[in-house]
Amino acid sequence: MREGKFIDKNKDRWLRYEAPTEDADELADRFTNLVDDLSYSKTFYPRSKTTKFINALSARMFRTIYLNEKKGSGRTLQFFKYELPLVFKRYHFELLFTFVFFSLCVFISVLSCMDSYDFVRSVLGDGYVDMTEENINKGDPFGVYKDKNAWAMFLRIAFNNINVSFMAIVFGLLGGVGTLYILFENGIMLGSFHYMFFKKGLGAASILVVWIHGTIEISSIVIAGTAGVVLGKGFLFPGTYTRKESLIRAAQDAAKIAIGLIPFFIVAAFLESYITRFTSMPIIVSILILLVSAALIIWYFIIYPRLLYRNGYRFENGELKYPKDNLNE
Repeated sequence: MREGKFIDKNKDRWLRYEAPTEDADELADRFTNLVDDLSYSKTFYPRSKTTKFINALSARMFRTIYLNEKKGSGRTLQFFKYELPLVFKRYHFELLFTFVFFSLCVFISVLSCMDSYDFVRSVLGDGYVDMTEENINKGDPFGVYKDKNAWAMFLRIAFNNINVSFMAIVFGLLGGVGTLYILFENGIMLGSFHYMFFKKGLGAASILVVWIHGTIEISSIVIAGTAGVVLGKGFLFPGTYTRKESLIRAAQDAAKIAIGLIPFFIVAAFLESYITRFTSMPIIVSILILLVSAALIIWYFIIYPRLLYRNGYRFENGELKYPKDNLNE
């Protein structure tokens, strides 16, 4: 492309970028586009004034982003305190749907295991079942959680859980079918896992040990499934929007939910790596951790969003509106 054509194609956008913006997402998009433009310009017009102009504009943009990063703690606090709960408030029906669907998958798995114990092996694999039965015979049924390298275990579990949630969300692009498959797969595994212990007379123990981390972990996977369903719904049922616009809006909300789940998966991985290994801890301590974990999920994703909305908080068109801005509603 000739330099003149390159300039004509992009000059209006560059001039628009010179105007300041407080929108972090817009700022990030601008900087990404400028980096692409600069890379192209340096390749084909390395000594031109155009390249110097884009370079200067990119440098100014970078300084703005750097200053915004210094304020990032406040932005992060606002995201978790207001933005994410208010976004999730719109999808409580989808949460109910994914929870019921996941629970149904667990129930189907248990029924299948009751019909034939071989179903457990077909789901969990012979190696895992044999290892667990060997641990049971040795008197340490939950020895799998006692990896000597807790840090490596933490990293492995956190990465795996975040990856599962990412797949559950992205597969929502398949009309939500891919997301439901991920939920189905995990529900079947969970049902088979617990049936194996109930069959050995260790059902209550498995609940008290595994759900120390499982309460947050499984809940977060279901919530990730909710984000995937939101994505699929945005594609299949655009409503008054164009399909493209509906999908973009759904993708933005799904991405926010995905980001918001990361701390929960990290906490779950920490509990599984450093706390669950103490399988002989007092029952009251296990129950307390379970209750606190369940209360955290229920409060943050269900009760708190409703309270914010009831008190007049709104998050609309990328902007947080406080109660004083909603006096006429």
